[in-house]
Amino acid sequence: MYCGSCLHDNAIARALMRLGHDALLVPTYTPILTDEHSAAADKLFFGGLNVYLQQLSPVFRWLPKWADGFLSQPKLVQWIASRSMGTTADKLGALTVSMLRGRDGNQRKEVDRLCDWLKDENPDAIVFSNLLIAGCAPTIKDQLGCPIVVILQGDDIFYSALTQPHKDQAATELRRLAQLVDRFVVHSSDYAQRMASMLDVPMEKMHVTPLSIDTADFANMPDSQPRQSLTIGYLARLAPEKGLHLLVDAFIDLAHRDSRQDVRLDIAGWLGPQHEAYWQEQKRKISAAGLDDRVHYHGSVDRVGKLEFLSKIELLCVPTTYREPKGLFVLEALAAGVPYVLPDHGAFPELHARHDSGHLVKPEDQTALADKLSEALDDLAEITSRARLAREQMLSGNMIEAEAKYWLALLEELIDDTQNNGQEIVLANR
Repeated sequence: MYCGSCLHDNAIARALMRLGHDALLVPTYTPILTDEHSAAADKLFFGGLNVYLQQLSPVFRWLPKWADGFLSQPKLVQWIASRSMGTTADKLGALTVSMLRGRDGNQRKEVDRLCDWLKDENPDAIVFSNLLIAGCAPTIKDQLGCPIVVILQGDDIFYSALTQPHKDQAATELRRLAQLVDRFVVHSSDYAQRMASMLDVPMEKMHVTPLSIDTADFANMPDSQPRQSLTIGYLARLAPEKGLHLLVDAFIDLAHRDSRQDVRLDIAGWLGPQHEAYWQEQKRKISAAGLDDRVHYHGSVDRVGKLEFLSKIELLCVPTTYREPKGLFVLEALAAGVPYVLPDHGAFPELHARHDSGHLVKPEDQTALADKLSEALDDLAEITSRARLAREQMLSGNMIEAEAKYWLALLEELIDDTQNNGQEIVLANR
């Protein structure tokens, strides 16, 4: 699966390197999978197989280093993860709580292994890509004394799926860890307010920076060609929280309207085994409506496939049921000059205020969504013109390096005896 957080973290690490800084992107749990050149170190800490076995049995907490090394091989973990290992919160409650407890949990050996490696690297700052992997932060603070920054980009979604008693236990641990974090970085004011409340930290600890993507290869996209039909595109995981079912229902409504006999729906994104039944349900609805020939699933697309997908749609719609914390797919669509229809919640109103290249709609309302899609298709020339202007601004502004410079300013503020160049920054990613 191409993870949005992985894509963004990888792009930031590469931008920091281009600016002349030592940035180490360190995978945790599973290797990083990105559709661009990976900047990740060829290491893996808190390997998913290892931490799971250490949670399962005390025997694995005392394995020799060579055995740990074997179980944490990135290729081995990636192979297993692609077949059977999952990350669904409802099945990982005890492990989540244990990981949050750091050296007081069952993965103490993994905390020590990471800290030993970090002491050799001697970083000036450490950035965690979410708070759920930061259980080792107290030990890092004690042993290295460097600033710790955490990016919040969906932690609450995983947390909300935990079951009791692990949900309450995790909440206690997350709030404890939050007190030790020097700064939190978020990509929308809406998410900053929600997470400050959830973690019981002052808003002063939250720093909002606009989300960015690396737009280099978007500049070489082929120009879209006139087509007989209009295509709505969905580019996200095939999952209930991403709202695919809402889009399918709205599309069926829309496609049966007399004025919309030419509209199509193209879908691209990762389908996890836990959501296979969900996808089959959507396919049954499409078939029952007689629309099989107007809906196409492209599978999980790589970078080239994503650019091709975006070049062949007129409108992007991902009607999430949850309040999206960032909206990476929106920026990808705009970088391709594609307008959007999005729910009026989470980060989307802020993105809309910034780019004004589409329409917002009442969340989780299938009829309202169908009506808004129809309105957007009627208004396609105008919103496409605005999306193309947003594309020009994104391509000319080097937005990923602008965000990297923001990161440097933030970290320099936190690092004592700062030098202008040469800081080493470790980004821990899950």
